[in-house]
Amino acid sequence: MRRFTFRTGIRWKITVAIASVGVLVTIALSLVVHSAARVSMLESAREVQLERVQFISRNADAGRKPPMGAKLNDPELPAELRHKAQSGRRGTYVQERPGGGLPEVWAAVPLGNGMVLSLHTPFRESANLLPDLDRALVIGGLSAVIGGSALGVLIGGQISRRLRKAAAASQRVAHGDPDVRVRDAVGGVVRDETDDLARAVDAMADALQQRLEAERRVTADIAHELRTPVTGLLTAAELLPPGRPTELVRDRAQALRALVEDVLEVARLDSASERAELQDVALGEFVSRRVASLMPEATVRVVADEIVSTDPRRLERILGNLLANAARYGQPPIQVDVEGRVVRVRDHGPGFPEALLREGPSRFRTGSTDRAGVGHGLGLTIAEGQARVLGARLTFRNVAARGGSEREGAAAGAVAVLWLPEHAPTTTGSFPILELPQG
Repeated sequence: MRRFTFRTGIRWKITVAIASVGVLVTIALSLVVHSAARVSMLESAREVQLERVQFISRNADAGRKPPMGAKLNDPELPAELRHKAQSGRRGTYVQERPGGGLPEVWAAVPLGNGMVLSLHTPFRESANLLPDLDRALVIGGLSAVIGGSALGVLIGGQISRRLRKAAAASQRVAHGDPDVRVRDAVGGVVRDETDDLARAVDAMADALQQRLEAERRVTADIAHELRTPVTGLLTAAELLPPGRPTELVRDRAQALRALVEDVLEVARLDSASERAELQDVALGEFVSRRVASLMPEATVRVVADEIVSTDPRRLERILGNLLANAARYGQPPIQVDVEGRVVRVRDHGPGFPEALLREGPSRFRTGSTDRAGVGHGLGLTIAEGQARVLGARLTFRNVAARGGSEREGAAAGAVAVLWLPEHAPTTTGSFPILELPQG
């Protein structure tokens, strides 16, 4: 069962986090401010109401009739406040109305004749000031959330850009560009965890480069040292008397010599010191002649011929390795197509192994077990390296059999495609700078 994954950028994660925190803080602060303001207003209203009823009580003690609103022994007086006043104490009381009506603020004082004077008025600030306060809190909270989100977008965008630059530089390092430094690509004057990550990637790339260079030197040195004894072995084999054992010794010695030469060639290609010697050649005619000499039984079809600037020796090497791989691991017929700057070599065998299609050629890997199991696995590696020197691209795919798909493993042949560049590399290994037309 495939697990569902939701992918989003760090910019929006930071923005959502800031907005969420802003919303929570705004809600909590609004509730606290609303409650504190209401309590403060109620306390103020109760004090005012108590002062008013005390003022009225002085007139009532003098025998004057209480003004409108004040009542003696009001039957609606809350029981709690009535008991308090009857005990000789003055007090206030807030009476909440059912159904969300305005609360009533009561104040009562005892009179000398045993009567209770009370006054009550609606708490109108609850309907006037508190909604305005709530509205101001909501507007202020939304402004804070929007401002915080904008700040989160800016901060997250800066971090995201630095991480994308680091990822792009790391990809260039992974594709074999040793001169790229992730820290330089990230740039900026801010020093944060992104810089630590960039420095760690640079240190790792340098360590891997040094290790690969050391391995390349060891491989080249070993192959170079083997040349002399292998040459001596071939010379000694020529002096053996004719016979089947002599043929076997000569065959194995020749295979060993070919292996040593291939290892040396791979080491030179890995060192990136090889340079193409360019010539203008008619690609269709060139491929037809080379295939006729290398593998006469293969068929060549020139769909469209084109003059290309390339290194004929390296192109012949690529073509020879592709044909040899098709003959060794595939099945006839072998067909070579030339279409403009594209050369395709196809066989009708079991196809390339999945590991090669996924990862590309790997040295000393001869393919899947359903193939012949001979050879040392450097042919396609050398072909890919020589194509890189030419500035070309070498790709591999399988042809799906009828009624099946390529992924189901029902292959009807392997196809290697060489894509020659429109502008060949210069003698320095780079590509020429094209001058665009003015205007």
